[in-house]
Amino acid sequence: MTSSVIELDQVSLGWRDRIAVRDVSGSFEKGSLTAIVGPNGAGKSTLMKGIMGHVTPLRGTIRIAKDLRHAISWLPQTGELDRSFPISTYDLVACGAWGRVGAWKGFSKQEHERVEHALETVGLADFGRRIIGTLSGGQLQRALFARLMLHDAQVLLLDEPFAAVDRHTTDDLLALLQSWHEEGRTVITVLHDIEMVRSCFPRALLLAGQAVAWGETAQALTPENLHLARHLCAGDYL
Repeated sequence: MTSSVIELDQVSLGWRDRIAVRDVSGSFEKGSLTAIVGPNGAGKSTLMKGIMGHVTPLRGTIRIAKDLRHAISWLPQTGELDRSFPISTYDLVACGAWGRVGAWKGFSKQEHERVEHALETVGLADFGRRIIGTLSGGQLQRALFARLMLHDAQVLLLDEPFAAVDRHTTDDLLALLQSWHEEGRTVITVLHDIEMVRSCFPRALLLAGQAVAWGETAQALTPENLHLARHLCAGDYL
């Protein structure tokens, strides 16, 4: 029996007089693996920020299961990260332990071992001392996935995690993402690669400023629904 971890009830999101997402209702079930897809300007990132509480709904309600309100991890687009900040790869990953360690607790041997294990898992065992500004796009994304491992959250939201990275890195990180799903975690990912979604994601939410379809991927991403989404984002039916 499934249970919802995140529920959206007639949610509209935006800024001032611009509505980016309109009247979206539905739920993400516990342990589900869902891709959010849609044309540019469909409101995908805005919806993710709304779920994280970074954008307040203009209308409607976003409900998070009570026992998971502090167990959600968020991976924004890499363009939102200040790569000029002089932090090492090791310290970037270690920031994922903040929820356990806080400002005053010592960083225990166990936490150091977790960081080292995460770096090794994503293929960056020898990159801990490197300043993040010296990393390639793929290496930085590996480091951010390692930081998610330190969070050890039950719900993970990822915004375009495979953008501008090579195929080998994509395959490695996709495998890690799927392993989280197999562990029973809830994973929600914004993606552009429709074929990847069809091959690897059981559920999909197709957005075009509104929910065009939400459910099993094969039923959600039909040619007709994708065609409709493109036209909605172009303003043809608005």
